[in-house]
Amino acid sequence: MQKFFYPRTIVPYRIRTFSILIFIFVILLGLAACGSVRSQELQSTYFPTVSSPLTGVAALEPPRLAPNPFIRDTPRFITEQPKIPPADSRIRRADEHFQEGRRSYQLGDRETARRHFEAAVDLMLEASGDAADPVAFRRRFEEMVDAIHRYDMAGLGAAEQVEEPGFEKAPLEDILEMTFPIDPKLKNKVKAEAQATVSQLPLEVNDSVLSFVNYFSGRGHKTMVAGLQRAGRYRPIIQRILDEEGVPRELIHLAQAESGFLPRARSRKAAVGMWQFLAWRGREYGLMQTPYSDDRLDPEKATRAAARHLRDLYEQFGDWYLAIAAYNCGPGNVSKAVERTGYADFWELRRRRVLPLETTNYVPIIVAMTLIMKNAEDYGLDKIVPDAPLEYDVVDISSPTHLALVADLTEAPVPELQALNPALLKSLAPSGYSLRVPRGTGAALVTALESVPAESRASWRMHRVEAGDTLAAIGKQYGAAPTSIATVNGLESDTPVAGDLLAIPKAKGKSSPARKSVRKSPAKTRISVLPAKRRATTSMAAKLEP
Repeated sequence: MQKFFYPRTIVPYRIRTFSILIFIFVILLGLAACGSVRSQELQSTYFPTVSSPLTGVAALEPPRLAPNPFIRDTPRFITEQPKIPPADSRIRRADEHFQEGRRSYQLGDRETARRHFEAAVDLMLEASGDAADPVAFRRRFEEMVDAIHRYDMAGLGAAEQVEEPGFEKAPLEDILEMTFPIDPKLKNKVKAEAQATVSQLPLEVNDSVLSFVNYFSGRGHKTMVAGLQRAGRYRPIIQRILDEEGVPRELIHLAQAESGFLPRARSRKAAVGMWQFLAWRGREYGLMQTPYSDDRLDPEKATRAAARHLRDLYEQFGDWYLAIAAYNCGPGNVSKAVERTGYADFWELRRRRVLPLETTNYVPIIVAMTLIMKNAEDYGLDKIVPDAPLEYDVVDISSPTHLALVADLTEAPVPELQALNPALLKSLAPSGYSLRVPRGTGAALVTALESVPAESRASWRMHRVEAGDTLAAIGKQYGAAPTSIATVNGLESDTPVAGDLLAIPKAKGKSSPARKSVRKSPAKTRISVLPAKRRATTSMAAKLEP
């Protein structure tokens, strides 16, 4: 047998084998270390760290990991559950109440639905100051409030409160026949202001003017403030029309004196509107009345008529004070007073007491208001925040259309539509009426109305389907048969698709909810709480703007 011998430079076989095993073990050890690093990278990618607490709903429990020999301690983010901020907890509970409210509503339990909706709003209000993401919170808040408002308008009572709009008393009507003391301290001050004030309307200062400056600086201050706040809605329209008709801008104060800028003001003498036109005088200037509308109540049309009437009176008498007096008591009375005395001067006619008592105070009131407003800072009126100017689209109504239907299609409450259209005497816009709707909704309304038969727009409603709605629940809400709803909308299933807009035919023998009277029993007066909360929550949500 031949024997083999290794040279000295070669490692014996056993030693070489042992070296190979050591080499393999080192490689495996390196691979294991890489696996540990990769595992940590995956963990940091798919699981949150302690320094970034979760917001919103609670996260799912992370999966259990097999023990890793190369990790001595289990990371804290696996052993510790993240703490949910208190605000997120309240938001989750608010969502739960909202969903419970929807379910109760669909089952016909209105009172339970109301309680859940109110609880949801309260919780959202509590959470508003601690929201982790104010933008997301505000969006969710507005969505919830709008949804609750739609339920409220449709079936929880607010829509049932809509009544035919009424009239309001003119704020200054009672003071036209009253006299007020004069503050001696005001005399020099007011005279100096009048001399320094630029005005197209003459500003004469005498005792009668000073007495009303004193009144509006004291007892009548709140009346001035309320009127000036409302004036913000109409000032751009009024000033534009006064300029177009070529009359002094200061005549805007006639609207303050006549109505306090209330479009539906009514006097004891049956003069109505912001500019207090009698029916026959209004018709002279194109302000027509029908069983459904009265142009005297339309701020824009009435302002145009008032400006033209005042311009005509100035051309007749050649003096703005006499023109203003004639606006109040009629040109016939002023003409007779001038003929009787031979004086074409208002202050002389006032001194001789040949004009009606309320007219003798009416002109000084206008002068006093003009002086005060042109020196607003001196009378504590410079910090008043006026109401935002009205902005709207105009839609020409081609067939009688109920405001409740318009509210469904524009998602604007009926009272808001009535405020935009004070000339409407009923909740029904007649054919040919130019209806004002919130800015940006006009085009969509025109398109949506085309889906409702012209002869049905006075009684039908529209409903935006929400998740979980059924034809039975919708029919019960509006008093319409589910089969009728399915027929007019061409539905084959009793579960409509969320987001669809369904036409709701009026049920025979049942009136539209929007046409019921507001006169309810005391037990039902609570139904106004949701619209009030909606206004409060909207203002609260606005504070969360980033």
